[in-house]
Amino acid sequence: MSFSARNGIAIFVIAPIAAAALIAILLLIGVSPHLVFLPGHELIAALKSLGLHAHNRVGVLFTVFCWWAVIVAIGWAVSKLPSDSR
Repeated sequence: MSFSARNGIAIFVIAPIAAAALIAILLLIGVSPHLVFLPGHELIAALKSLGLHAHNRVGVLFTVFCWWAVIVAIGWAVSKLPSDSR
């Protein structure tokens, strides 16, 4: 399957919005913020161990990127399913 405009819109427009919405939903239903933003906390901890100071926005952006990657991976896996099983 070649890269089409539909795939580009899904990957670069819908998936980041879905990632931000997923983070908001997780926080609204009561999931611990430390758990929701765990990828960002780990990145900031790794940067601190290297002697670098990162702002919280770096952790938030990294968290959104990680959730975006999960959404894209799930979408890719679903698209690889045989069409008769969908």
